[in-house]
Amino acid sequence: MKYSEHLLLACLSLVVLMAGAAAAYDQPLGLNLGASSFLDGAPPAGAGFYFQEYIMYYTADHFSNKDPCAWFDKDAYVDAWVSLNQFIYQSDQNLLPGAKWGLNVIVPVVCLDAEDSAGFLTDSGGGLGDIAVGPFLQWDPIMGKNGPIFAHRLEFTTIWPTGKYDDKKALNPGSNFFSFNPYWAFTWWALPRVELSARLHYLWNDENEDPFDPHVPGVTAPSSTQAGQACHANFAASLEVVPKVLRIGVNGYYLKQIEHSKVNGSKQGYGLEEVFAIGPGALLSFSKNTHLFANAYWETETDSRPEGGPWGGRFYLRLVQHF
Repeated sequence: MKYSEHLLLACLSLVVLMAGAAAAYDQPLGLNLGASSFLDGAPPAGAGFYFQEYIMYYTADHFSNKDPCAWFDKDAYVDAWVSLNQFIYQSDQNLLPGAKWGLNVIVPVVCLDAEDSAGFLTDSGGGLGDIAVGPFLQWDPIMGKNGPIFAHRLEFTTIWPTGKYDDKKALNPGSNFFSFNPYWAFTWWALPRVELSARLHYLWNDENEDPFDPHVPGVTAPSSTQAGQACHANFAASLEVVPKVLRIGVNGYYLKQIEHSKVNGSKQGYGLEEVFAIGPGALLSFSKNTHLFANAYWETETDSRPEGGPWGGRFYLRLVQHF
């Protein structure tokens, strides 16, 4: 066997071991990267039932990978359309002093298209994604002379492996493993018309006991994989330019994997995922009960993930309706 063939087989083996739910990388596809932005620390109209519809488009034609086998990234691309259907109930009953209980359920529908020159970046098309369920505590806002000063929320989000999954495809709407993804969100009104918001997440993933297997001759697929723990955050700042009608600002997100992923129960020495993204956003309020968000993000400083930038990106439209 020639040296080049040995190298190719080694690379194929490594690609198989690195394969996970999201574009042959490990972290689940359905993470909140940029879905939340302005005024995130409190619901816009108090207690009651909310429905939010998100339309997200993500496109990337570059795959960041510090491993020497990055040859398979040539001519690769990923396109994803996602519809997130979110149902929120915010009670008016205190569970802790000043903190009201609530429940959040997100049902995603995903459409994927992916390809690379080596034929590894296959996708299973469209289907139901992984459903997220999260009980939460929403604290009453701290009020000042000119309105609210600070508001925050704590949610214990769980992501369930309900989505469409095919172990012969590198990219799937579902991850095929359970994740625990709690967060703390806050909004600080630095000035009456200026707010700063952030959502800080921790992520733990269970094992995938049926990981991606491309059925390459001479390569043994792993019996299990487990994506390493990670932290990720959304952040935003906005200015109210038309009172109670229009806000404009800047928004971003950052993800950092803090623990190496496991293959067959053993930690690997590669693939700590990382990405930073930033872009513009706007919030249009039709009334206190109806709001439309538009947010765009371009990714950079990426490692072991697809990179949506400079010619790709992640784009959201989000409609919020309070009943």
